[in-house]
Amino acid sequence: MPGPSPGLHRALLGLWAALGLGLLSLSAVTQEPFWADLQPRVALVERGGSLWLNCSTNCPRPERGGLETSLRRNGTQKGLRWLARQLVDIREPETQPVCFFRCARRTLQARGLIRTFQRPDRVELVPLPAWQPVGENFTLSCRVPGAGPRGSLTLTLLRGTQELIRRSFAGESPRARGAVLTATVLARREDHGANFSCRAELDLRPHGLGLFENSSAPRELRTFTLPPEPPRLTAPRLLEVGSEGPVSCVIDGLFPVSEAGVYLALGDQRLSPDVTLEGDALMAITTATASAEQEGARQLVCNVTLGGESRETRENVTVYSFPEPHLTLSEPNAPEGTIVTVTCAAETQALVTLDGIPAAAPGQPAQLQLNATEYDDRRGFFCDATLEVDGETLSKNESVELRVLYAPRLDDSDCPRSWTWPEGPEQTLRCDARGNPQPSVHCARPDGAAVLALGLLGPVTRALAGTYRCTATNDQGQAVKDVTLTVEYAPALDSVGCPERITWLEGTEVSLSCVALGVPPPNVSCVRFGGAEVIEGLMRVAREHAGTYRCEATNARGSAAKNVAVTVEYGPRFEEVSCPSNWTWVEGSGRLFSCEVAGKPQPSVECVGSGGTSEGVLLPLAPPDPGSRAPRIPSDLAPGTYICNATNRHGSMVKMVTVSAESPPQMDESTCPSHQSWLEGAEAAALACSARGRPSPQVSCSREGAPRPQRLRVSREDAGTYRCLATNAHGTDARIITVGVEYRPVVAELAASPPGGVRPGGNFTLTCRAEAWPPAQISWRAPPGAPNIGLSSNNSTLSVAGAMGSHGGEYECAATNAHGRHTRRITVRVAGPWLWVAVGGAAGGAALLAAGAGLAFYVQSTACKKGEYNVQEAESSGEAVCLNGAGAGAGRDAGAEGGSEAAGTSEVPAGGEVFAIQLPSA
Repeated sequence: MPGPSPGLHRALLGLWAALGLGLLSLSAVTQEPFWADLQPRVALVERGGSLWLNCSTNCPRPERGGLETSLRRNGTQKGLRWLARQLVDIREPETQPVCFFRCARRTLQARGLIRTFQRPDRVELVPLPAWQPVGENFTLSCRVPGAGPRGSLTLTLLRGTQELIRRSFAGESPRARGAVLTATVLARREDHGANFSCRAELDLRPHGLGLFENSSAPRELRTFTLPPEPPRLTAPRLLEVGSEGPVSCVIDGLFPVSEAGVYLALGDQRLSPDVTLEGDALMAITTATASAEQEGARQLVCNVTLGGESRETRENVTVYSFPEPHLTLSEPNAPEGTIVTVTCAAETQALVTLDGIPAAAPGQPAQLQLNATEYDDRRGFFCDATLEVDGETLSKNESVELRVLYAPRLDDSDCPRSWTWPEGPEQTLRCDARGNPQPSVHCARPDGAAVLALGLLGPVTRALAGTYRCTATNDQGQAVKDVTLTVEYAPALDSVGCPERITWLEGTEVSLSCVALGVPPPNVSCVRFGGAEVIEGLMRVAREHAGTYRCEATNARGSAAKNVAVTVEYGPRFEEVSCPSNWTWVEGSGRLFSCEVAGKPQPSVECVGSGGTSEGVLLPLAPPDPGSRAPRIPSDLAPGTYICNATNRHGSMVKMVTVSAESPPQMDESTCPSHQSWLEGAEAAALACSARGRPSPQVSCSREGAPRPQRLRVSREDAGTYRCLATNAHGTDARIITVGVEYRPVVAELAASPPGGVRPGGNFTLTCRAEAWPPAQISWRAPPGAPNIGLSSNNSTLSVAGAMGSHGGEYECAATNAHGRHTRRITVRVAGPWLWVAVGGAAGGAALLAAGAGLAFYVQSTACKKGEYNVQEAESSGEAVCLNGAGAGAGRDAGAEGGSEAAGTSEVPAGGEVFAIQLPSA
């Protein structure tokens, strides 16, 4: 929009100047009284600091003036109506300076207020106790000397970062300085090792200054718990000289247990315990060793200290001396028939007993005598000594064994005359002799051929059987004895006496016998599996005699069993069930002709064609054993008559077999194409599908998903996927068919973008969309002489850049495929825009109304003179219409065969004067 004219600017400036002069004339009417002023009126200065005060007045000619204060002054500056003075080293908590002037016989005064503040430079926390019992109160006291004013102070007592108590001294006198905060705190376990501190805050922010903070040095608190009960002391009541006794001292409920100290001592001897901490419990464990110097009653002490306090327990321990008793033999190794003396004695005032017989009095020995015999060898003697200590009876004992020397003895209990051992398990062969020294025993056959390894673990074999002479010898003499060794073993059925496999020929006479080895001689019997009758004597062989027989040999040492497989062999024989006379071969089934022939050993079978197309052809046969390798399966087999011959070493046999050939259904692309097309509107027909096979297959087709409705003509809805199934006696074959329905083209849409008319130099696009199958080819017809027309790659879009009048007119889109052609037309109009010229004015204030009216008159009278017309071509009416500021383009609708076009909306450019010309279409 155009801006206001220079004349309008000058009118507005004049209006504002008139308003300003009126305001100045009004302000001159008001007058103020004379006064004195002191700045700053209220001041807060750090103690020891300085301050400039400015004393002034509005009196035009004051007679005199000054500044009254008790504070030290450093410098003064002044003028006619003002006085400035610097005050230094301000220390008083509060002072009130007075500014005064003498004016018109009146005294003008202004009173000020100066206060001082001191930062909390010293924050002191009273020292804490060295150790504080848990559960008892202690005092926290914080001092902040000199800081103030006190009313702006806040003190906080802290445990770590946790606030315990916070106190503000608001409301205190402004002259008050320094503060003390005291609190009583209950000591807790978790306070051990905690740091306590005090924080001071001087808040002068309400006075325009900052917040001054300081904290005391932290003080660590050490808390402890020591139970009132003494420690539990455990130790032996009696302790023998030279021996060690366990000592333990336990106390529970300590905190902190790691800070506790423990002291253990036996008499004057300090012990060194191993200290174990577990939870709040302390356990000190050590061993106390008594010496001869400590003999007698002694005290065992356990003392536990924590936090400057201690708990103690004492126990009495008696240290005593009690040596072992002495037991002696006059002859430790006495020959048989020797007199032996046994003596039992003790060194202290102990009472001794020898084999239950006490001595006559304490401190005296006990004795006995005997004539040594072989039965006294290894006889034990027992000496017991008792001593009473501190009301408790103690005992010690000693034992000794007597050895008697005598010649060897070979008793039947230790070396039997007849030995019977089982074969196989490992045995320790023993022939033990009595005697002292211990005799050596040697057993050997009289001929010296074999020697028994006595006393050694070894296997018993049949070779050890026989009679042996055993001799026992020591330095007192020898003894001799003959022994017989019998080795028994379980029956054995070997392949020589009882073979595993026996073959009989049908019709011959045989007997089944097995010979077994064993000691004692075994008894042998054979029974057929599943039966109970023992097979004995001769029998005539039949096929039913074939099978497995169980032969068992038994004696006192066990039994042995063996399976004997009896095979009965015979010549070949055909059976109709296992080798049929008629067989049908199915192509692709993978099956071979099975011709199994009875016979032992298994006969070999061969089938050869006889006559016709099968003459001399070898018929592939299925192997009799499923695990055997099958011959190659033929792709084609000649039907006809085949002669099968079965042979083994006991004869041969012949059989005639008739073979016929059939095949399952089969469909492929040649008999049933996978893609088929129908034409929309044509007479409905079935799918073209057939199948090969013997017997001839039946073929049926159905649509997948929704079934195809019955109709006389082909519809697009018939397109889809169909499944055809061929069936005969040997199986089925399926095929998927895709059916497409083709139809004639139709131009479904023909549209212009932009949808209205086009202005000269503008761009437009025509889009043509056709429905057809197979897809249609798109072609265009444009107005004659229309240049610079562009088409897309598939011709579906026509575009024009820089439209001219020659581009206006009718455009035709044609869609064509093999089944027909369809067209559609649209009319494009090229027209210029209408100019909108908007000229507005605004009047502001009563003084500018006339200027606004003049501007409106100027616009109305001169607009047409500047050429703002709708100019038309020569074929128009020739009228020139003046635009009245509401200009807009008019449009016309045109189209053919459903095509339409709307006139374009004009664009109004922003800026200065524009001449709009509407160009009608050519």
